Amino acid sequence: MDTSPQTPDRTDLTPDGQSRRALLRGAALAGGILVSGAALGRAPAHADVEVDVVVVGSGAAGMTAALTAARRGLQVVVVEKAPTFGGSAARSGAGIWIPCNEVILAAGVPDTPAKAASYLARVVGDTVPVERQRAFLSAGPAMISFVMRNSPLRFRWMEGYSDYYPEFPGGMPNGRSIEPDQLDGNILGAELTRLNPPYIPTPAGLVVFSADYKWLTLSAVNPKGLEVSAACLLRGTEAALRGEKPLTMGQALAAGLRAGLLAAGVPVWLNTPLVDLHAEAGRVTGVVASRGGQQTLVRARRGVIIGSGGFEHSAAMRAEFQRQPIGTSWTVGAKENTGDGIEAGERAGAALDLMDDAWWGPSIPLPGQPYFCLAERTLPGCILVNGNGVRFVNEGAPYSDVVHVMYDRNTPAAPHIPSWLIVDQNYRNRYLFKDIAPLLPFPDAWYQSGAVHKAWTIEQLAQRIGVPAAALRGTVTRFNGFALTGRDTDFRRGDSVYDRYYADPLVRPNPCLAPLWLPPFYAFKIVPGDLGTKGGMRTDARARVLRADGSVIPGLYAAGNASGAVMGHSYAGSGSTIGPAMTFGYLAAMDL
Repeated sequence: MDTSPQTPDRTDLTPDGQSRRALLRGAALAGGILVSGAALGRAPAHADVEVDVVVVGSGAAGMTAALTAARRGLQVVVVEKAPTFGGSAARSGAGIWIPCNEVILAAGVPDTPAKAASYLARVVGDTVPVERQRAFLSAGPAMISFVMRNSPLRFRWMEGYSDYYPEFPGGMPNGRSIEPDQLDGNILGAELTRLNPPYIPTPAGLVVFSADYKWLTLSAVNPKGLEVSAACLLRGTEAALRGEKPLTMGQALAAGLRAGLLAAGVPVWLNTPLVDLHAEAGRVTGVVASRGGQQTLVRARRGVIIGSGGFEHSAAMRAEFQRQPIGTSWTVGAKENTGDGIEAGERAGAALDLMDDAWWGPSIPLPGQPYFCLAERTLPGCILVNGNGVRFVNEGAPYSDVVHVMYDRNTPAAPHIPSWLIVDQNYRNRYLFKDIAPLLPFPDAWYQSGAVHKAWTIEQLAQRIGVPAAALRGTVTRFNGFALTGRDTDFRRGDSVYDRYYADPLVRPNPCLAPLWLPPFYAFKIVPGDLGTKGGMRTDARARVLRADGSVIPGLYAAGNASGAVMGHSYAGSGSTIGPAMTFGYLAAMDL
C-alpha cells in the first residue's frame, strides 16, 4: 500500500491561482450572508419535505441531537451520507469523557463540578471560551442521564483509565471516563445490518470492553490478564447461550442510540448526502440532500443541526488547513468524512476554528488501514526515535501530544515524520501487538509494505530504516540505563499515572521501562495518524454556529467534529471526542 501523503486535486483553482473555496469563504465572510443551494447554481430540488428539525449525520453527535429533539416532541429526520449509520463513533472504542455523570458518581468517583472546571480550564487554556467549557461541563451529566432514560444504553466506569493529565489541578488519576455496557444487537432487528462496522473487530466468541484491552495485552505475562481474558470468553459464551448478538464499545453506542431513534419514530435516511444548506430571509430553513439520485429539499421549521463529522478524508481540505506531510491514508475516521457539513456551513458564512488540528495519534501505516497505537508505544521495552536515531518524546505521553511534537520538530535536518518505534524480541515474547499474539510472527505483508523492519543487530536495523547506526546504538544504550534505574531523565516516561496505564505492572522498578537487549530487533514506521479532525464551524455555548464577527447564523447548529472542539488543541481524557459531541448535540436540540 502506498502510505505517502496524497496530493490534493487542484482542479478547483481559478486562473489567478486562488481556490474557489478561498474565494467563496472570503465572499461569505465579507458579506455575512446566507446563501441557498439554488443561489450557488445548484439544480433545484425535485421535492419538498418539511419537518421541525433536520440532523445531518448519524454519528454520536447527530443521533444524540435527533433523540433529544424527538423526545421534546419535535418531528425529526436524520440524513446520512453513508450506506450505514454510526459514523466514526461506531468504529471507535467509545470512551466518553463526562465529569460528574451519574455513572461515575454511583461508582464512588470523588468528582465535583469545581474539580472538573479547574481541570478542563488547565487542559484547554485560553483557546476555547470559558462559556463553552461551562456549558459542556454543566450539560454533560444531564445528557448521559437523558440518553439512559430514552434508549437501551447503559454505561460502565472505565476504572483506572486516568485522565490524560492527572497531575493537573482537578485531574483524576483513577479516571472519569465511561463506556457503553454490553448491548444485545437483536434489539435492532434488520437495522443491525446497517450498523457501520468497527475499526478492529472483536474476536469471535469474546465480549470485550475498552477497559479490557489493557489486560488482554498482558495476558501472556500477568495473572490479571488471564482473568480478564477468561471473563471476556465467559461473557461471549453466556451471550451465545441466550441467543444474543453482543455489542460493546462503539458498536453498542451507535446501536443503542439508533434503537432510541427507532422507539421515538425518527427516520434515518441512509445514502443521502448533504448537498447544501437552504436559507430564506437570512435564516437556515433546511437542507438540500441527494436522495435516490435526485436532489430533495428538506425544510426545517426549527433548524438544522450539522453532525456530519470532520474532513479527515478530504485531501484538498487537509492540504489547505494542515501541516505537511498529511494525507487521507493515515486516518481511521469514517471514510465518508470529507468535510461536507463544514463546507456548507462555511458557504453560509460560518467562521472556522482549529482547522489545523486533529485527534492525533502515532500510527503504523499497515496494508489495508493504519493502526492507531495505544499500548504498543507505552509498554516497557520500546522506544520512539526520529530520523536521526534519537528519542524525542515521552513515548507514554497522551497520543495527541506525541504527534504535535512530531510536527513541531520535523525539519529536513531532523526528520520526525516518519518516526520509528523500536522493540526487541523480549518485548514481542511478552505482549500482544495489535491482534498478533506474543511469539507469533508478523504478517509478511507488513514487511513488504515497509511498515515493519527486522534485523539481528541494532546496527543492521538502523541501516534498514535509514538512520545513523551509531546514534541509534547510543540511544538504545542510554535508554537501557534508564530502564535499570527506573528513571527516564530525558523525558520522564513513567512519572505520570497516565504513562503507567498501558504499562506492565510486573516490571520493576518502572513499569514503563525495560531494556532492549534480545535480538532480533524490530522497527515500526510511525506516522501522524488520527481518529478524525477536530476543526470545524465556530459555535457558542448553545451549539449555535457563529460568523467571524460573533453574530449567530439563525437556524444553524453544529456538534461533534463538524464544529471546533471544546478541547481546543488538547485532550482531557479517554472520550474527549465523543463526550463533547454528544453533549453539544444535546444542547443544540434543547435550544431549538
